[in-house]
Amino acid sequence: MQEKTMVADTLAGINGELVRFGEMIPQTENKELKQTLKQFRNTCEQSQEELYQIAREKSYYVPASKATQEEVEHVKTLFTSGVL
Repeated sequence: MQEKTMVADTLAGINGELVRFGEMIPQTENKELKQTLKQFRNTCEQSQEELYQIAREKSYYVPASKATQEEVEHVKTLFTSGVL
């Protein structure tokens, strides 16, 4: 398997885990479990960023262009309305 494919597969896995943490955290009422899940999520996000950095350095991943102000405002609206 090529390195580029392995990096892409790993990033897809990490992204999936982040989605699951995002679903689990608000659903638990146990504060200790919630804190543990948040720590796992934070560690996962850190790994994701490190792997994206490696992928960018090797030209495996080219980041999308910067978001427009309109796109930023749209995401903020979704977040504050509870959609995200």
